[in-house]
Amino acid sequence: MQGNARGRRERTEPSGGDPIPQECRRIEVRVTELRQLFNAIDPSPFRERDLDPRAEAFIIDWAKDLPPNTPWALVVHLERAAGRADEATVLRDAIHAYFRDRGAASKRRLRELFHRGRVSLVIALTFLAASIAAGDAIANYLEESRLAAILREGFLIGGWVAMWRPLEVFLYDWWPIRAECRLLQRLSAMPVRLEYAETVPTDAWRSDWPAVSAGEPARARKGISPTTGHVSTDHTKQLPAVAHDHTAEEERQIRDAALDQTIAESFPASDPPSTEPNPDDHSALEPRGRLHD
Repeated sequence: MQGNARGRRERTEPSGGDPIPQECRRIEVRVTELRQLFNAIDPSPFRERDLDPRAEAFIIDWAKDLPPNTPWALVVHLERAAGRADEATVLRDAIHAYFRDRGAASKRRLRELFHRGRVSLVIALTFLAASIAAGDAIANYLEESRLAAILREGFLIGGWVAMWRPLEVFLYDWWPIRAECRLLQRLSAMPVRLEYAETVPTDAWRSDWPAVSAGEPARARKGISPTTGHVSTDHTKQLPAVAHDHTAEEERQIRDAALDQTIAESFPASDPPSTEPNPDDHSALEPRGRLHD
């Protein structure tokens, strides 16, 4: 029953993109819009845009859980109706290009790691030879004393410690990067298919593929508010701005009045002056005897 239901669902749901063979293991992603799969801060078009980090991590983590000896396919469940005829092809090319570039970056990182490992190996071998030679020279100079043995062993241990880095590179660091290269190579060649929803308006794709560039003149011609994006239903003409003719002196007085009002509102008056004593009464500073006179 489950297989029949799934077959009916696959036949009734519209889809587009690459055909998926039956032996493929499916990586399924569900999004509302295609642009959710891509990095929002990348200004490049879809064909050159990077994937969103969360979408990339989701796809890679799912692929790591799949058997490595079976083919993979990516199915994107899109919660809108079909839009442009080439959007499945554009999506596939964008995903393949992104994982191809990631694979090339991993291969370059592997080459750099091996180059650094070879340089480290030469440096470590040179240091090991110098340490052994220095230890032998000190042992011969101190005539095989206990101190000579300690210094000789110290130089020998230091030389072998220097071999730790190249040994780590050639024994442990390279094979995770090699596995990542293989995984990204498989993701860059997997089939990509879109499955659409039928319960949304047929023009919902325009939010993914804007037919008009984000220019203000075009939005103004359509009666769309540049701030809210809503279509204006008011067909009245806008009133022209009223022109005010002021002289230079009047303009200066208007600006000064506005500035005084701003200062008065920003810096309110402090507490009212005290009356005991009154600071405006200069007689408070005179001697008391003079007041009695």
